Amino acid sequence: MIPTNLLPKIEGIVVPAVTPLLGNGKLDLKGTETLTRHLVDGGVHGMFILGTTGESPSLTVQLRKDLIKTACQSANKEIPVLVGISDTCLEVSLDLAEAAKSGGAVAVVALTPFFFHLDQEDLFHYYTQLAEQCALPLILYNFPHMTKCHLEVQTVSALANHPRIIGIKDSSGNGVYLEKLLEIKAEKPDFYILTGPEEMLAQTVLAGADGGVSGGANLFPKLYTRLFEAAKAKDWKTMQRIQPLILEISKRIYGRGEKSYGYFQGLKVAMEKLGICGSQLASPLLKINPDLEADIQSAIIKISEKVIQL
Repeated sequence: MIPTNLLPKIEGIVVPAVTPLLGNGKLDLKGTETLTRHLVDGGVHGMFILGTTGESPSLTVQLRKDLIKTACQSANKEIPVLVGISDTCLEVSLDLAEAAKSGGAVAVVALTPFFFHLDQEDLFHYYTQLAEQCALPLILYNFPHMTKCHLEVQTVSALANHPRIIGIKDSSGNGVYLEKLLEIKAEKPDFYILTGPEEMLAQTVLAGADGGVSGGANLFPKLYTRLFEAAKAKDWKTMQRIQPLILEISKRIYGRGEKSYGYFQGLKVAMEKLGICGSQLASPLLKINPDLEADIQSAIIKISEKVIQL
């Protein structure tokens, strides 16, 4: 295992990479290589594969391992790679962690287990067991909207004392919860806090978070790194120029679908239009209807023009 004091710093824009797929449900190897180099060349600070944006729960274990190998090779250690190992089976998570270590990832990320209704004692013991057996340092992942299981602040605080648990990715969008996490960080400065909702990226960085796991950086990596750097520097003028574009991406790309997973539909359609990878989603998710797809394709071209003009 990599000693935590030798890990590269995990901060800035850590992109939750999509998983490029072929029509037969197999991994798009060329698309994965293209996407990874697009992110590296775009100046992002890290890459997070097999998260929510990567549709991880819908992928076979073998496909996940193939993605780990291809993405890590393509990143070529130029940026740190984090790997999602979330699963309802502990042994599967540990197996994925071994694959992540072999591939060259620096840390792994795990959601709260879903399906069963777990209490905080259950979660504490689960993460402790995972951390003690895991091949790489572990980052907690709180996303109650998807898992229906909330990792409470007191539990995070207790887990932060574990030497192999190095941070948390919070996708709750709860500002009060974030402030309480930042109190933990005030006592443990090396405990990383990464936030999910990109619409709040600037505000969370200004508040003290280490960075953002921003899906839109799959499309425009330089735009999101500029926003992060502006927030770190308290460059209000640049933040005011970029923030409306971030909200426009959210509204016109993620918000056009009629399904609860419109975010995934819109993001992948936009990526296909930009020539990064195809728009295929993992079953059971369906592609967006053609009329809305045309709207998104039109929107991404107009947004691209605005990004260039910044």
